[in-house]
Amino acid sequence: MDVVSRYFSEEKKESTFFLFVGFLTIAISIFYLTVKREPFFNGISYAFVAIGLVQLVVGLTIYMKSDMDTVRVNHYIEREKMNIKNFEIPRMEEVMRNFVIYRCVEIALIVVGILFIFLFGQKSLGHGLGIGLVLQSSIMLVLDYFAEKRGKEYLSFLTTMSNLDYNVSN
Repeated sequence: MDVVSRYFSEEKKESTFFLFVGFLTIAISIFYLTVKREPFFNGISYAFVAIGLVQLVVGLTIYMKSDMDTVRVNHYIEREKMNIKNFEIPRMEEVMRNFVIYRCVEIALIVVGILFIFLFGQKSLGHGLGIGLVLQSSIMLVLDYFAEKRGKEYLSFLTTMSNLDYNVSN
């Protein structure tokens, strides 16, 4: 059970960081859009707001679910071991498949951002948008790397536990 509590605790910590980055980038965007009001800073703001909103939604969702997920999975381990195999492992397999999609999208946004940086003139809206995309997508890529690593370890634990339970009952 320690593995379960640690996994969801780390998820909750990372979701707090997602929330912080989302709020920070949206606050910076508001400043840029209202005070700076230059095309370059507007470009950065558009990327910051778009990805910042995603960070807020994901961060809040994970933060609010983590404690109940810990209770749910610990309940499975203590009383309903088949639910690990029937529900938690398939859920985590889907989460792991989603990380591949997230990584592809984040890398694509980084590439688009780099293209914008080089294709548009300095201090232009496109240049700012490119910088914003590279910064925000890079943050997401790094955070998702650690989340995926934790997910692999957690899924491995669940699979091992499920296999041990199956072998003991047969």
